[in-house]
Order: sequence, then C-alpha cells, then structure tokens
Amino acid sequence: MATDGLSKIVEEAVKSAKERKFKESIELAINMREVDLSDPKNRVNEEIPLPKGRGKDIKVAIFGSEEMKSKAKGSADYFFGAEDISKFQENKKDFKKIVNSVDYFIAESNLMAGIGKSLGQVLGPRGKIPRPLPPGQDPNALITSLKRTVRARSKDKRTFHVPVGTRDMSPADVAENISAVIKRITGKLEKGMNNIDSLYVKTTMGKAVKIEAGDIK
Repeated sequence: MATDGLSKIVEEAVKSAKERKFKESIELAINMREVDLSDPKNRVNEEIPLPKGRGKDIKVAIFGSEEMKSKAKGSADYFFGAEDISKFQENKKDFKKIVNSVDYFIAESNLMAGIGKSLGQVLGPRGKIPRPLPPGQDPNALITSLKRTVRARSKDKRTFHVPVGTRDMSPADVAENISAVIKRITGKLEKGMNNIDSLYVKTTMGKAVKIEAGDIK
C-alpha cells in the first residue's frame, strides 16, 4: 500500500492540533459497516506489530520463576512470582492499578491456570490475559515484539480507535504504521475494504482528518 497520501493526512492532523503539555498519541479511527457485531466471532480483536513502533514506552509484566526473571532483566518492566498471584487475588483493588499501568502480560505456562482462576476477572475484560511461555524460555524476543504491538478491538461497536504512533514521530513512519493496521484489519473482514465505512486520523485531542479512498491506494 502506497503511503504518500497517508503521510499528508498525518501531517495535516498534527498541524491542525494544538500543542499539548503531554506527548499526544496519534490514532486511527475505523468505522465499519455491514458487520454483525452482535456476534462475537465477527468482532475485530487483533494484536498488530507496528513496523515503526509505538513511539512511546510500552510496559510489559511477567509472572514467572527466578530463572525467567533473570533472563528478562533489563527488558521487562515488572516481574511477579507465583506467590504474588494469591496476594493479588486478595487485593484486587491494588491489582487493578497494576493492570491499568501495564500494556501486556507474559506468564510461564505452568502458572496460567492459577492466573486465570484467580485474576481472570480483572485481566480478561481488559484484554490483558498473559501470553504463555514454556517455563525457562527466554522471553526477550516476545517482549521486544509486544513493545511495538497495538491491540485493535471493536467489541460490539462499529467505531473503534487504534493507536498508530505519537505526534513526535515522522508522518512517513506513522503512515507506514497506519498502512499495516488497515491491511491487517481488512484482511480479517469478510468483505475487506468494503466493510470499512470511513477512516480518520487524529491526535489524542485534535481534529479528525478523513482518509479518502485515494489516499490508501
């Protein structure tokens, strides 16, 4: 997919948005049509690696053994042992705060059943069920991948937003990320682009700029 048109859209969205005192994200707003979202199997729920990365720090937490902790030192942001699962079960309020500050969880596979039983009610609705890894496996490749990955979830709404970068990234890089997201999502829809009603790019608090069909050819 050519991205020159998308680059201009990103540039327009950034230029039209007032400078903020925080690092604004850039989002792709997707409006679908002719998709029965009352059926969960038709909903979009994709994790998409962005070719140019997220443009901001993404937090990854691990549930695992001391061996995995040692391997993940310097790459994972938080580390929890098996003993923390029951502790979090008893204090879900504190665990919710942790979950809200973490983007992705990884867990050794032998801990997954306990995590699901004790913490699934908190993790599941937020789309943060851990990725399982065999005990002792080096998690660094997965952590690196997750730190450049976005989650696209429509739930039962025909309009949803996907982060595609930050306003300090180059328009060309954000455009490449947008292209990857569109390609992945339309590849999952029965009618492809014909299931897309409209697409917009916007900064977190900025004006939405429409992507026309000619911009993504």
